Amino acid sequence: MKNPKFADPQYQIMSEQLKLHNTLSRQKELFTPLYPGHVGMYVCGPTVSGESHLGHARPFITFDVVYRYLLHLGYKVRYVRNITDAGHFEEEGRAAEDKIAKFAQLEKLEPMELVQKYTNLFHWAMEQFNTLKPSIEPTATGHIVEQIEMIKKIMDEGFAYEANGSVYFDVMKYSEGHHYGILSGRVLEDQLETTRELDNQEEKKNKVDFALWKKAPPEHLMRWPSPWGEGFPGWHIECSAMSSKYLGQQFDIHGGGMDLQFPHHECEIAQSEIAHGEMMARYWIHNNMITINGKKMGKSYGNVIRLTDLFAGTHPLLEKGYSPMTIRFFILQTHYRSTLDFSNEALQAAEKGLQRLWYAYEVLQKLVYTANGADINKELDDQVQAWCNDCAVSMNDDISTAKVLANLFELSPVINSLKGGQVKMHEISESTFTLLQQTWKTYLIDVLGLQPEKPAETDKLDGVLQLLIDIRKEAKGKKDYATSDKIRNQLLTIGIQLKDEKDGTVSYAIE
Repeated sequence: MKNPKFADPQYQIMSEQLKLHNTLSRQKELFTPLYPGHVGMYVCGPTVSGESHLGHARPFITFDVVYRYLLHLGYKVRYVRNITDAGHFEEEGRAAEDKIAKFAQLEKLEPMELVQKYTNLFHWAMEQFNTLKPSIEPTATGHIVEQIEMIKKIMDEGFAYEANGSVYFDVMKYSEGHHYGILSGRVLEDQLETTRELDNQEEKKNKVDFALWKKAPPEHLMRWPSPWGEGFPGWHIECSAMSSKYLGQQFDIHGGGMDLQFPHHECEIAQSEIAHGEMMARYWIHNNMITINGKKMGKSYGNVIRLTDLFAGTHPLLEKGYSPMTIRFFILQTHYRSTLDFSNEALQAAEKGLQRLWYAYEVLQKLVYTANGADINKELDDQVQAWCNDCAVSMNDDISTAKVLANLFELSPVINSLKGGQVKMHEISESTFTLLQQTWKTYLIDVLGLQPEKPAETDKLDGVLQLLIDIRKEAKGKKDYATSDKIRNQLLTIGIQLKDEKDGTVSYAIE
């Protein structure tokens, strides 16, 4: 039966063969959407109880690129990213305290005032990173009715029970006919042995059961009426309720950080399977963790860096502030499924690398193809085409942004050499030159989402370099070879190579 939300039978997409690593199957799979031409994608958004930090940057930049690439391929994408503004409590927390209510009390704000403050700050940070806005951004508090209805359905199926005004999902009963741990690989027996004995556990049938609804104590600020009394929803139920409302009971892609595989995504699968009778998402994509100087991020290490501190350089671990585009570029230099380690040295290297690519891109936009009828350099022409074409191959290979950037770095010296004259324009064909320009625009700007942080400085750089070239030429004319060599060598140390041409002119290339 065709989903009316995606009804468009004549919609055609490009023929790229995209493969994605599916956490569910633990292997790369050819991506085939549920409804041709359309993609439904759900990504777990932030809990807006505090300011976003470095750990939040990676998943939202990663899935922004996935979104951008799907659009590039020609898909019509419905991208849903939620805001958790109620109900996010750790299942092993001693009192299962709602994080929003907790921090609202600490900051002496109304809960929704706190939520608005940090939602606004999150949106600001996403704008700095140049992420596209999702198609729909639902909130947990805006979908209490849907969550209650889903809980009632699970109870009607016999897989949830009420205890003292709270409702719990019966994991042991579910595991009798279903695989609890199918996504994370966790073994239920091990969980039973390692789960700690905590306060308020006595109302659960089993230690591993998780809350669908929690009874609100008298002092709790965020509370809603329900068939089981006043309370608030569990963390996991919101994503199941909202994804099914906007994408259908089964959809294409569910994304998030690797830390959400268990318990969050595992619980989503269990409750959705009971409520709807099928696996909610066909492809599960998870980005790996971030470390800082080789250590896992954590409050105990003192290395949780807020995004505002990252941009301003106001955290003790930072030597300086780093721009949003430097952060975005650095994240994309590593495959999303690999661990990413932040350090000042690595970020400063990324800063320089990004500058090299921007310079090459700006140069390329100003170049005009001219040829004198001479034979092309077939080896060079083929190599440029290969690097350009490999960008699509790399993106189709599980969104390999690192390989795309590697190809652009290979092309960068060719572009600079075309400008400097070391490579003559006729050495590549006009079609290859057009492909070169299209590739940089498509992948650097449209797909990777990078953008200039300030107006192009290419003309100013050209002027400064020409001045240095003139000073060097004057020094050579006076046989002051020490000054001439010093200028050449100093420029070489920052990646700018001067070349004395046969006609007496001097060209340069930025490596």
